[in-house]
Amino acid sequence: MAKEKKEEIKEEVPETQEKPQEEEVPVESEDEVEEIVEDINEEPLEEKLKKEIEKLKNDYARAYADTENLKKRLNAEAESVRKYRIQSFAREVLPVIDNLERALATEVHESDESFKKGIEMTYNQLISALKNEGVEEIDCLNKPFDPNLEQAIMQEKKEDVEAGIVIEVLQKGYVLKDRILRPAMVKVSE
Repeated sequence: MAKEKKEEIKEEVPETQEKPQEEEVPVESEDEVEEIVEDINEEPLEEKLKKEIEKLKNDYARAYADTENLKKRLNAEAESVRKYRIQSFAREVLPVIDNLERALATEVHESDESFKKGIEMTYNQLISALKNEGVEEIDCLNKPFDPNLEQAIMQEKKEDVEAGIVIEVLQKGYVLKDRILRPAMVKVSE
């Protein structure tokens, strides 16, 4: 019986040299692996927010600059419209001025002097109104020819006058502030 108890004890005592068991690691899908890698590579929330703030500040600065540029451009266009508002009207009135000047240049009888005086008054009022709006006659007689303001129609050799001088104005030219309404048609010395 003693032998039988020894054998039973031997069977109950586990062996000391058991093989270590390998732990099984569950196999994860590729998507789960990518998420884990992204989580590891992700910046802290504070860094993300700082970058977002910088981006928003940059976007705001660009929008503000665009708005300011638009405002400047619109103001410049409005100023141009105000400055040259009379341009089309003045161009249409120039032939009327030419006709009034021709009427004033004609000889009249004594009985028509009052009629001529009325034309002269109308002419002076029209010239004054245009001057108030910035329309000026181009003064070019006996001055060097300027192709920016004048159009040479003829050339003539004239003694005692050097070449390139305007010797006769065939049709007056006019400017509106810094724009040419109509160039002067002139005769230039050779």
